[in-house]
Amino acid sequence: MATVSVVVNGRPYAVGCEDGQEDHVRALAAAFDQQVREVAEQVGQVGDLRLFLMAALLTADELAEARARLNATQAELARSGGGRGGPSAGEDRAAKALDQAAARLEALAERLA
Repeated sequence: MATVSVVVNGRPYAVGCEDGQEDHVRALAAAFDQQVREVAEQVGQVGDLRLFLMAALLTADELAEARARLNATQAELARSGGGRGGPSAGEDRAAKALDQAAARLEALAERLA
């Protein structure tokens, strides 16, 4: 297991991850840091715990919206037969990629909450 150093809200944190996932974790932390900074701009520095919670809730909300859009798109494809008798291989790959991204965001939100 690897350990990655990330900075969120100006503070360093050591985060464990699977070997080979270091760059991915850094990218996730950078995105989360941006979310925390945006929250801090709106509400001020109310403490890391509250900022992190608010940012995690916003991230979870974005995830929920993305999942709802994915489900609506999948339902529409199922109703229409995918336009060609079912979803194409590209549509299947896109849906799987969205599912994987949603799962990663959810896992990150759980770890940070």
